[in-house]
Amino acid sequence: MEQAKNAFYAQSGGVTAVINASACGVIETARRHPDRIGHVYAGANGIIGALTEDLIDTSRESDAAIAALRHTPSGAFGSCRYKLRSVDENRAEYERLIDVFRAHDIAYFFYNGGGDSADTCHKISQISQSMGYPVQAIHIPKTVDNDLPITDNCPGFGSVAKYIAVSTREASFDVRSMARTSTKVFVIEVMGRHAGWIAAAGGLAADENNDIPVVILFPEIDFDRPRFLARVKENVESHGYCSVVVSEGAHWPDGKFLAEQDTRDAFGHAQLGGAAPVVANMVKEAFGYKFHWAVADYLQRAARHVASKTDVEQAYAVGKAAVEFALAGANAVMPTIVRTSQEPYAWEIGKAALAEVANVEKFMPAEYISEDGFGITEACRQYLLPLIEGEDYPPYHNGMPQYVELKNILVEKKLKDSFEL
Repeated sequence: MEQAKNAFYAQSGGVTAVINASACGVIETARRHPDRIGHVYAGANGIIGALTEDLIDTSRESDAAIAALRHTPSGAFGSCRYKLRSVDENRAEYERLIDVFRAHDIAYFFYNGGGDSADTCHKISQISQSMGYPVQAIHIPKTVDNDLPITDNCPGFGSVAKYIAVSTREASFDVRSMARTSTKVFVIEVMGRHAGWIAAAGGLAADENNDIPVVILFPEIDFDRPRFLARVKENVESHGYCSVVVSEGAHWPDGKFLAEQDTRDAFGHAQLGGAAPVVANMVKEAFGYKFHWAVADYLQRAARHVASKTDVEQAYAVGKAAVEFALAGANAVMPTIVRTSQEPYAWEIGKAALAEVANVEKFMPAEYISEDGFGITEACRQYLLPLIEGEDYPPYHNGMPQYVELKNILVEKKLKDSFEL
């Protein structure tokens, strides 16, 4: 009988409250097929671990430790923001990856990330064929931005949406109680460079039982300062206060971000510095209202204690499906989430070709943004609500959540040459 091949799993980009649930799905499913998959090696700090041959042997972790990944936030094996250039620009990187995979008998490549990761996964599936060492490359969707195409939603988003919806409501209650003599405007900045899905979640703070004046600034809508200030003033005069949810990607009509610093990150994206203080100071200058602002930043994506149960289940399911797809012979694909029913909410796993996923961003559709550009529609509300549904609390001890820290034992290197990043 043919010897079982090994698998490589890596986490990429910004981590989430549930990316480890996907890792759990991959490893637990692989362990149920020892005749097909030998070891699951994880990249130490993402794809960098493959380039430097720093491979973590997940078989050295107990079943209980792997199971605990399901309720542990962040990236258990380390992630990275490292974009592989095109094959023409740097073929040596791809050759190095294949050399490492060949040396460690790796035939399955599972890459857990967003759009850039889908592109990398697709490139590896292609180059491995041309180099005579075919690797089945499966992309596992993950992004709090919720901007991957084809899939109904992205694992990681539901929990961030829940955090922002809850935080906006709670902060609004606070401001309302102080507005007569103190703060009248609260601004919270959320992630979302080009797509306003997370900002939209702030709109869930208000409903038929909670008359909260929320103004949302989406990346999909050009920022109009006079209209924005007029809306804030109207809310303060009618409600006594106003809450503002601003996406980090909010921009002027010329495309320049409100918070742009004129620097770039590793992927060539504009480095953003803080839209919240920019917006808050506009309000202060215009009306003199006392204000407070906050940047949700890492808090929104690390908040496993308030994770959405739907999100946790879907994150695990795409990890599990990735292994099942690979064992069925699939290559260059991504598990997707397919919404099969709205009421009652139901979903299933689908499949998308990476050629249709890589480098494609999904933005907020026009029908999800209110006509005035400052809120969400009922259609958007119905889309979002199932994604934040349910609680999946981690175990607690002495009042604190208990998260697992893996041993992350590296396997012995087999290649003589090192690799310089």
